[in-house]
Amino acid sequence: MAKLLPAISRINALQKECAAILPALFDACSVIQFEVGNLVLATPNAALATKLKQQLPKLQDGLLKRGWQVNAIRIKVQVSNIAEKIIPPKQLALPAKAVSALASLNDALENSPQNEALKAAISAMLKRHRKDK
Repeated sequence: MAKLLPAISRINALQKECAAILPALFDACSVIQFEVGNLVLATPNAALATKLKQQLPKLQDGLLKRGWQVNAIRIKVQVSNIAEKIIPPKQLALPAKAVSALASLNDALENSPQNEALKAAISAMLKRHRKDK
């Protein structure tokens, strides 16, 4: 375990340096290996790998100026390696006045074939928003 600590800290420092040079790309990319001047980077998809490939000369020059002896850079697409940010679905809540207005509208609509779909939609909305309370 003690043998891994220097390698992990070196990769972590290299990750920070890469993020400083190319901040927009390294939000999703990561350094996975650095041995004998060969740097291996992971990207979550091929599109980002293509963008990163275009920026490799800039990245290599920046790392050389910061004291890292990088001779070659390889890119691997690893979908499962980098977790994507999960955006929670929006949950909108209707105010009590709006729920009562929908209930009044539902009661006021006459039962006819033309209003059947509208009444069903309003009933579903009422059911969903009354459940929250």
